[in-house]
Amino acid sequence: MNPRENPYAPGAGTPPPELAGRDALIERAAIALDRIRAGLPDKSLILIGLRGVGKTVLLNRIREDAEFRGLHCIRLEAPEERSLPGLIAPALRAALIRLDKGKATLNKGKKALRALAGFVRVMKIKFNDVDVGLEIDPEAGLADSGDMEADLADLLETVGEAARARDTALVLFVDELQYVEERQLAALITALHRCAQRQLPLTLVGAGLPQLAGQTGRAKSYAERLFDFAEVGPLDAVSARQALTAPAEKHGVVFTSQALNEILAQTQCYPYFLQEWGKHGWRAADVSPITLDDMRQATMTALADLDMSFFRVRFDRLTPAEKRYLRAMAELGPGAHRSGDIAERLGKKVTTFGPIRNSLIAKGMIYSPAHGDTAFTVPLFDGFMKRIMPNE
Repeated sequence: MNPRENPYAPGAGTPPPELAGRDALIERAAIALDRIRAGLPDKSLILIGLRGVGKTVLLNRIREDAEFRGLHCIRLEAPEERSLPGLIAPALRAALIRLDKGKATLNKGKKALRALAGFVRVMKIKFNDVDVGLEIDPEAGLADSGDMEADLADLLETVGEAARARDTALVLFVDELQYVEERQLAALITALHRCAQRQLPLTLVGAGLPQLAGQTGRAKSYAERLFDFAEVGPLDAVSARQALTAPAEKHGVVFTSQALNEILAQTQCYPYFLQEWGKHGWRAADVSPITLDDMRQATMTALADLDMSFFRVRFDRLTPAEKRYLRAMAELGPGAHRSGDIAERLGKKVTTFGPIRNSLIAKGMIYSPAHGDTAFTVPLFDGFMKRIMPNE
């Protein structure tokens, strides 16, 4: 079949040709954002799930829909080793300029810019990555104490007041939220809490790995009452089939039922992997329908591609000790495993592996779904570890 017409789109946050099975979650977010814009109480939303479930795609879709409805949105991705002030300050500057629409006489907008100027001035002392140019003098005593928790709350409060003066809402969209350092995450939660208490139209839609729910709880005990945690998992079988068949049918291409069953079995219905297998199935087939034999060939090429890219880039970040730990996990099979069982496979006491386990959690490779349990954040990674380290 024509490779130029291949409709499948595996990628980091690349929107699939058919966003199946997520309508209810998208509508849930839209209702919450519209309520907050109207001054009605609702929770900030955090999407949590493993790699490959489409959290970034959903985050972008919710943001695009919100912008279409006239909300002001800030799009951020929290990288490792980057401070929250360094990440948020430039984005807030741009958002406030958009909110002000060039009318420098808008008191609330000017106050928010002065608050930002004070915040930036004091945060530059603490964080080397805070660098924002502002042609306005700070207001003494506003967001400039040097206490990030107090200052960020003051700052977002004034930004929320500026948004309310414009009859709109400002939404912070933050991807990879689990990489925000815990004390800085606590400051963000405090600031959002103050805005919620005052019913200001400023809120957060975030996304992160499963450990994020625990991180927010440790940062602030009331986080569970402030956030609506939406678990994003693999698609159900009907939606997974729709994600595969709808794009192909637009080109007059169909799958046999056996081919579809093979894809669902191999991908476990994770959206990213559905796109990978769809792409390789299209390449393997000469004509429609795409058959089981085509998909068996596609499985080999899809795994080879994943081993060289999606899996490999994560593997290459690991130390030798971390690789051995993950290889022992893989030997126990998919799913969550007791930390003691992993240590037993390695022939050492469980306490020996505390630092390694903590490092792997910090790198986003594993998480703890329950106390004492450990699981991969990347679906199918157990199979990759066996292929890349076959003799362990």
